[in-house]
Amino acid sequence: MAYDIAIIGAGPAGCTLARLLDKKYRVLLMDKRDLGSEDYPGINKCCGGLLAPDAQQMLGRMGMPVPTGILVDPQLFLVRTIDLDNNLERYYQRFYFNMDRLAFDQWLISNVPENVDLALGCSLKTCSRMGDRIQFSFSYQGKTYSDNARIIIGADGAHSLVKRSLFQERKTPKEYVAIQEWFETEDQVPYYCAIFDKTITDFYSWTITKGNVLIIGSALKKDNLALDRFKMMKMRLRDNGLVYGKKIKREGAFILRPNRLSTVFSGDNNCAFAGEAAGLISPSSAEGISYALKSANYLSIALNAGLEDFQKRYKKMLTGMKWNIFCKNLKSPAMYNSTLRGLILRTGIKSTKVYF
Repeated sequence: MAYDIAIIGAGPAGCTLARLLDKKYRVLLMDKRDLGSEDYPGINKCCGGLLAPDAQQMLGRMGMPVPTGILVDPQLFLVRTIDLDNNLERYYQRFYFNMDRLAFDQWLISNVPENVDLALGCSLKTCSRMGDRIQFSFSYQGKTYSDNARIIIGADGAHSLVKRSLFQERKTPKEYVAIQEWFETEDQVPYYCAIFDKTITDFYSWTITKGNVLIIGSALKKDNLALDRFKMMKMRLRDNGLVYGKKIKREGAFILRPNRLSTVFSGDNNCAFAGEAAGLISPSSAEGISYALKSANYLSIALNAGLEDFQKRYKKMLTGMKWNIFCKNLKSPAMYNSTLRGLILRTGIKSTKVYF
């Protein structure tokens, strides 16, 4: 079957785009996870599962009230910042929704309209140019199938196969590997932790409580020592008083850190990228859901105005998001330079006193 638009990836960017596209288009939405199946084993995306205020605002603007069924206890209003480089810590007030990321993705896909063809449990294998169309193949239950589309959308994350297939020479942002482990816990702390330790990573690590589970994660340089540094980080947290029980599981994913605007890439006349596949993610916090929602909204507006010259419209609308990333890169030294961070933490500026 020939499609007008094929969307690869049914995360926040892919589902939002599929929901907002004009019904005049024949649309395919593909994801390797079978999110709509009752038998789906419940494999999470490696994500802390915190919905930031910018993402909350974007959902509100699109008329998408967040159902309470995707939220988990405890709800978090504080960030405990632990600076192991300077042996300092502070608390800062923040307003995140603590949520079940799998339930969030399932909610998003449940809002995709019926006119969109869903190819869930399907893994993209190849995609290539065929005249003015894109030919792609995918596997489903051990068999391989092929199809084509006028335009293919890469909403398939940091390690986008669409981008690697069609734009092999394209520069990409700095790539990290995120590792998370889930542990049993009896403590529900009213904050999440952001941990800075330059011997572990030049980015940051985190802990988040969800019900009776403690998540410990870190964004690490992508090399053979990443897992060793992650283990060292857990040891240091134990030495710092963190208590947790039996390990439940480990998960991992690639994440990007766009330190140059030239690495943000929207595609060409037959291909477009949204969310992290486009290099749109916060270089300071690695928050990506708000960028996914915004870019998908802009891309839908560009495509709904017609498939011809949609890239010109899309690139123009992404200008504000690029400036946002530029400003966050200016902010990053205050967070990731240990000397500057130590000076700021010592002043206590904008920090919150706690009584526990």
